[in-house]
This record gives sequence, structure tokens and C-alpha cells, in this order.
Amino acid sequence: MLKLLAQLCFGLFGWKVIGRFPAGIWKSVVIVAPHTSNWDFIVGVIAAKIIDLKYRFLGKKEIFVPPFSAFFRWLGGIPVERTKHTNLVDFVVDIFHKTDDLILGMSPEGTRKKINKWHSGFYYIAFKAKVPIVTVYMDYNKKEVGFGPVLNPSGDYLHDIEILRNFYRTITAKYPENFEKEFE
Repeated sequence: MLKLLAQLCFGLFGWKVIGRFPAGIWKSVVIVAPHTSNWDFIVGVIAAKIIDLKYRFLGKKEIFVPPFSAFFRWLGGIPVERTKHTNLVDFVVDIFHKTDDLILGMSPEGTRKKINKWHSGFYYIAFKAKVPIVTVYMDYNKKEVGFGPVLNPSGDYLHDIEILRNFYRTITAKYPENFEKEFE
């Protein structure tokens, strides 16, 4: 029923999902970009429902308060403390090591606001957990959510980030002026 509703919503607003989640990947960090609007989360949730993707995501602990906490946990949310310097990378890597299947969606920007570079945590989580990075895009010009290359982090951060930069270079954000494509 929810899948049908999601398909109906996408159809009404002219959106479509291009491709499928890569087969045979049970653990991965999925980077979803660009992230310049609150709508990105909604578009992403609907797209995931359409393709039956069971995912988790990190969210600031401030959104996990009643009455919304149950909803965000149902969606797959994992609350994290962002105001203190915690070792988030190791925390998430530990979660990967304790589970047989974890598709973790992350926004490399970490915020909807204009930033001068992407955060590198997604890369180091994937590298330390020894899981691939699956690239997902939301192109507001084409009204598409789709999949890009799967990157197995080599440990050469600058080389790997250049691959991501080249992929996301042509994607149009809801607010293009807030989408930074420089990652180092």
C-alpha cells in the first residue's frame, strides 16, 4: 500500500526513479546528493519506498523527540549527538561490524545550507567498515532520483573523491547556489 502511494506521489509531481539499487550489496554507505532543501529528505524517502530499499540514516538527536521520535525511528533513523565532538566514524563502523545488512544513507553535505566542502565522514566510515559507497542523486531539473557508480574506497581519499566530484558535477540541486561540488 505504501509503495503504491509513493508511486502515485512521484507520478503526480512528475518525478521518476532511474535504475535500481545495486544487486548483491547488503552493506553500504549510500551518499545522497545534493542536499539543499527539506524536500530532499521527502523525495529520498518516497524513492526508497518505490524501490523497496530498507535503509537507515543518521539524524541529529534533536529531531528524535516525542511525538516525532517514533516516526523517525520507523523510517530508519539513528539519533546522533552533533554538538559534542564524538567519534561518529567509529560509532557507525561498530554498527556495521555488528550487523549482517546495513544500508546507511548519508548526506555528505551534512546540512542544507551552503558549505565550502563536503564532510569526509561518509568516506572514512565506508573505508573503515570495508563497505562500498553507493552514489544516489536527486536532480531537480530532470525530476529524477537515480544511481551512479559504486565506489570501493581505496584509501586514496583525493583520488576517490575526484570520482565522486565528476559524477555529481552535472546534477541540479533544488537550490543550485547551495550545492558545493568541491570535496577536499
